[in-house]
Amino acid sequence: MAAPKVCVLRAPGTNCDRETAFTFDSVGAEAERVHLFRLLENPKMLQDYQVLCIPGGFSYGDDVGAGVVFASQLKSQLAEMIGEFLNKETLVLGICNGFQVLLKSGILPGGAANWSDGETAPQQSTLTWNANGRYTDLWVNLKNTSSKNVFLKGIDTLESPIAHAEGRLVVQNEETLKTWEANGQVALRYCDANGNTGEELLPYPENPNGSLQNIAGLGDPTGRVLGLMPHPERFIFATQHPQWTRKNLKGEGAGIQIFRNAIEFFA
Repeated sequence: MAAPKVCVLRAPGTNCDRETAFTFDSVGAEAERVHLFRLLENPKMLQDYQVLCIPGGFSYGDDVGAGVVFASQLKSQLAEMIGEFLNKETLVLGICNGFQVLLKSGILPGGAANWSDGETAPQQSTLTWNANGRYTDLWVNLKNTSSKNVFLKGIDTLESPIAHAEGRLVVQNEETLKTWEANGQVALRYCDANGNTGEELLPYPENPNGSLQNIAGLGDPTGRVLGLMPHPERFIFATQHPQWTRKNLKGEGAGIQIFRNAIEFFA
């Protein structure tokens, strides 16, 4: 099998693109860090890739809101090519700021189903300021709550670091949540150390941002798109865990499986 090509799309302010590309390369992909301006000059470049990943960071400094400027450029200037990409057997991953971009551009939650030349359905949800009102940087436990998402195959629970100020998922109405649940789109929830997500809102720090129904990640109806606030690319080696000696962790970190699943999808 030829190595799947991954476009790690960065913009001014993105700062997690190198480790994200490194992680994809580590599991057998051919990852390329592509600046948004290059893609704007030649949108057809996107046809060369099987995976589109928008990594974490602070695109455009989050000056008018996290991911807002980046998202508007995808909708207004790359709508046609993004639409073509979503309608093929391709994958899309958005991490932290990348999740914010996917949600605010309209790629999530509908994926190809509601993307047509950038004319997405009205936004029914967003990622806004953490309930504590502060930038929060810590490790969390996550539970896979979707049986259909490609990136989460074979994963039950995992630990991962988070680092964001605007990660609290909110929705306009309960019908939105019901639709996500029916479509298997609620991909990851914050949980306790035993993997329990609970029926109520978990307290801080188990739910670090106050996200509705403890949601940490969303997918599209096909399971080929994933957006998540935690940073799995920061836990690809056991030694990256802050308690790796105490827990006697060795080998790989739990986050690498998300990237490996993406590459094995094309096997």
